[in-house]
Amino acid sequence: MFRYETSQSGHNYQKSTPLPVRMTLMSNSNPFIYCGCQNGAQAALKQEILATWPQFRFSFSRPGFVTFKVPSDFPLKSLPTLDLKSTFARCSGISLGSVDCDDPEVRIQQISQLVESAQLGPIQHLHVWQRDTDTPGNRGFEPGRDATTDQLGQKIATSLNMDGLQINRIARPDERILDIILLDEHHWWAGWHQATRTVSRWPGGIYSINPPSSIVSRAYRKMEEAIRWSRLPMKAGDLVAEIGSSPGGSCQALLERDLHVLGVDPAEMHETVLAHPNFTHIRKKAAEMKRSEFANVKWLMSDSNVAPNYTLDSVENIVNNERTNIRGMLLTLKLIKWELATELPIYMDRIRSWGYQYVRARQLAFNRQEVCVAVQRSRSKRR
Repeated sequence: MFRYETSQSGHNYQKSTPLPVRMTLMSNSNPFIYCGCQNGAQAALKQEILATWPQFRFSFSRPGFVTFKVPSDFPLKSLPTLDLKSTFARCSGISLGSVDCDDPEVRIQQISQLVESAQLGPIQHLHVWQRDTDTPGNRGFEPGRDATTDQLGQKIATSLNMDGLQINRIARPDERILDIILLDEHHWWAGWHQATRTVSRWPGGIYSINPPSSIVSRAYRKMEEAIRWSRLPMKAGDLVAEIGSSPGGSCQALLERDLHVLGVDPAEMHETVLAHPNFTHIRKKAAEMKRSEFANVKWLMSDSNVAPNYTLDSVENIVNNERTNIRGMLLTLKLIKWELATELPIYMDRIRSWGYQYVRARQLAFNRQEVCVAVQRSRSKRR
């Protein structure tokens, strides 16, 4: 098996027999930051971070987890609330170190010692989460907390002996969070961050979704997360159009909010969605519709399996028409190849050119090789 060990000079990898424990303590004078991301997105994340923060240095990574060394002259007090301005970083924080040990009880003890030695001060939350072991939706894998991480969180919290520590709960703004990341069965990473943005309050940057007993498709999860992240100020009774709506998972999530939904797709919709009184199916491609058919639409969603520029061409023809008044959008841009990740700033600028001031992108936890773009006319209208 491969073991991982580190020193101030760098990282080494070697084959070895199982050892009792390997514990790594990060130095305060040479801090590291960690980022969680989708399994497979780590190369895009690395390129994005180093382009935005050229003073950082790439360090250690596994699929779904990447760390960077921060220079000692960086304003260290800003690290707990640092916004990496990243599309692909699901979450981030300051590394405390790691433990690699076969014995689960010893591993918990070593993690507790590592945290205690860091002298973090008041911590309100413990988030225990696992790096993505597969692509979301592949072979039934879906990211996020589960009974295993919750139970493990209870054991770690008991060992830490921190009064009032909340486990795998959504934090309040500015609360301090201890992160324990499960890289592998025996290898755990520890770090911490302060909750600032919406997603930094969620365990592992993932909103825990409790879908209904029967969902039409996993697009339900994508839409639910997109709404929670974007906080678009949609209200019951608003008319929403979704381009590429079949079979209807996203529409199902929208209909649960008492929205009126136009599903635009020549393919068939699921009978559950068709039966809903607030749903209308338009069996056409968006390009075949008259612009007047979008006249009363307030919110536009698009999730079509085409290259990003095709999606943007279709949407641009709608929002730039004088008969429409689209207040906001959730657009899924398919990265047909990972190299398209470098084109994201161009796509964002194109959307802004339509008159939308608030445009931001995120690879959602339930996205696959794609990103979600939240768009609004004005940030002041955000919920």
